[in-house]
Amino acid sequence: MRKKVILLVDDEEIIRETLSRDLGEGGHEVLTVENGEKALQLLKEHHVDLVITDLMMEGIDGLEVLRAAKAFDPELCVVILTGFGDLASAIGAVRHGADDYLLKPYEFDELQRCIGRCLERQALRRRLKIYEEILPICSVCRKIRDDCGKEHGSGDWLSAEEYFSRRAGVKPSHSYCPACFKKAEKELLKKKC
Repeated sequence: MRKKVILLVDDEEIIRETLSRDLGEGGHEVLTVENGEKALQLLKEHHVDLVITDLMMEGIDGLEVLRAAKAFDPELCVVILTGFGDLASAIGAVRHGADDYLLKPYEFDELQRCIGRCLERQALRRRLKIYEEILPICSVCRKIRDDCGKEHGSGDWLSAEEYFSRRAGVKPSHSYCPACFKKAEKELLKKKC
């Protein structure tokens, strides 16, 4: 199984070094940068599964890193880890899509659980996205479930003709493919004999 890649953004060198070491020992690949500008550049150049960012940094701050990361990849997990937290900043982070918000000093076990939850939710979202891209067809009656405009899995079951008429605006004609035509032709010839 591929190691998860964590981008750690913090202007405090001691935090970067200790957290990077601990996360690496926990089985993750860790990339570190000391500011938001470098974080955004690194997100363009490398695959990242999760970002842990400080909130208060000069230049591009943690909320800007969060917004840019989510704009770049909405499924990217972002955890805010800050020593200057208050209720307003926590609410702002969550409104901008933060997956979690922790205060420094942090308990490493708590951070590990947070990372585990975030990566688990990310895996579920990615798995669900795959299933949403599959066209569900009943293997018995051949009806197609139309989830358009509804929660995935709750759509109406339609005949293929109805489905294509609604979704593509086309009216299918009934005909034979070459293989089925040959089979039907043989059956007809057997019946005549």
